[in-house]
Amino acid sequence: MIEGVVNDAKEAVVPLTLRGSAGRTLSIDAIIDTGFGGFLTLPPALVAELGLPYEGMGRATLGDGSEITFPYYDVTVLWDGDPKYGLADAADTTPLVGMSLLDSHSLYVEIEVGGRVVIEAR
Repeated sequence: MIEGVVNDAKEAVVPLTLRGSAGRTLSIDAIIDTGFGGFLTLPPALVAELGLPYEGMGRATLGDGSEITFPYYDVTVLWDGDPKYGLADAADTTPLVGMSLLDSHSLYVEIEVGGRVVIEAR
């Protein structure tokens, strides 16, 4: 089980531990974004700090209809104690957890400042 909290902006935030290619680990807080179908979005500075290996370029359509391109990288998330492998999109935003990372899990959020956020395997 992974537990987090709803912040002052009413965003569901969970702690994550990321592992880079050289075995370096970094603990961060990430916002759950149910509108994002990918695995994880990280700011370029975190990608560089972890030394994540480059995999390619992606394209996405934003909520306003505009299209963007972005690089993506291999990343390992220590998910409830176990390594989970995926691709992290690099974008100038706060770290975001996408629906692919949440696959096969249940998400419970108490929608109030300080509310509980719980992710459990199904």
